[in-house]
Amino acid sequence: MSFAYPWLLLALPLLFAWRFLQRPDQPGVSIPSLDLWKHAGIGRARYLWIPQTLRVAAFAMLVIAMARPQAGSTQTKQVSEGIAIELLVDVSSSMSMNMQLPDRDQTTRMEVAKELVEKFIAGDGENLKGRDGDLLGLITFARYADTRSPLTFGHDALLQLVRSLDIQERPNEDGTAYGDALAVAAARLEQLDDPEVRARRSLEGEVASRVIILLTDGENNSGQHLPVEAAGLAREWGCRIYCISLGEHPSGAGPTAMPELSEAERVLEHISVETGGVFRTAYDYDSLLSVYAEVDELEQSRIVSRSYTRITEWFGLPLAIALCLLLPALVLDATWLRTVP
Repeated sequence: MSFAYPWLLLALPLLFAWRFLQRPDQPGVSIPSLDLWKHAGIGRARYLWIPQTLRVAAFAMLVIAMARPQAGSTQTKQVSEGIAIELLVDVSSSMSMNMQLPDRDQTTRMEVAKELVEKFIAGDGENLKGRDGDLLGLITFARYADTRSPLTFGHDALLQLVRSLDIQERPNEDGTAYGDALAVAAARLEQLDDPEVRARRSLEGEVASRVIILLTDGENNSGQHLPVEAAGLAREWGCRIYCISLGEHPSGAGPTAMPELSEAERVLEHISVETGGVFRTAYDYDSLLSVYAEVDELEQSRIVSRSYTRITEWFGLPLAIALCLLLPALVLDATWLRTVP
């Protein structure tokens, strides 16, 4: 128990001292006997101390109430500051091109992308740690951007969606509209500040960062939003963009050589730099794995300890006692123990 204004309690000894040191204003009259007044109700005089004592006790309770007694408890809670990540995957027809896997036959870029996105979500025990506790969403794009999964903690269902991804084979829907995909992803991440969205996502802790990971093998040639325009929205809403350009290693270049970036890759690099992310190129399974591992290492959630103090006000109890004491004192003064001034 503590008091918000403990210095007010100094008035208590002064109050009690005033009560016990108080003397009648008029001197008493000496009489030989009370026998003649025994039927006049003089016996009630012996109870005159009761209203005075009740008033003093009531004022003492009022002083305690004004000092604001409080009871507080401090609780330390571990809060996970997670990360919200939108995964953007290109499903245009160019993702059907073959890519060499280590110690395995060639397979399509689409299959490699699906395998590594799945490992990025669940972890592989070696290079990728997994995204437990993070809010993940999935958006695919060809000519149009499609939200395959909203931001969710249900990673098992998300993995099923990743495994079911297919290349867009309809000619009228083929293309690369990653500008639209970036705009949709940034808008989804910005909505996390809405209390209703946070309630639907069962989001209790803070979102430490908002991240977009874009995997594409082409240049933006469709859609309503230019990549730079979408990047401006992402930067305004506090989203970082990690761009991965998947392509062919230039012929004649050494395995460690850094080839000159194409015009499409320069756009991706500009987007990443402007939003505080990174841009990387990948030419095979190992290089793509290393890029996802780098992003996985850069974006890790944090566990933060926060202390919460709950204070309960108890001034109501002494205030109620004071009223309960003062009321009978006033009633007695006005009725049974009323005295002539």
